[in-house]
Amino acid sequence: MKQILLDTNFILTCIRQKIDFFEDIYLMGMHIIIPKEVIKELEKLKKESALKLLRKEKGKFKRIFLSGKNVDNSIIRYAKENPSVIIATLDKGLKTKIKNKKMIIRGRKKLEII
Repeated sequence: MKQILLDTNFILTCIRQKIDFFEDIYLMGMHIIIPKEVIKELEKLKKESALKLLRKEKGKFKRIFLSGKNVDNSIIRYAKENPSVIIATLDKGLKTKIKNKKMIIRGRKKLEII
């Protein structure tokens, strides 16, 4: 089964635009990976709605630890080491540096893999 790694801005944008990304990704037949560093970023930003959703959906995703001080650089390194993993990001810098397939939001409601 394919795996998809979610970054912070993807999660926050999905919540802001009321996209049920857990359900949509699950229906696509993929396993969700959320780095512990992304969860720490959400805690630091005090994004309670995102943290509440992650607690509610706890069994639907896998937590991983990425080594490194910078989350974006750690995601880039993880993507290079795991070329089959899809990266869910809206960050232009990440999208240009990562060669893996990416998941984006198209038309404010539709998740799409490019």
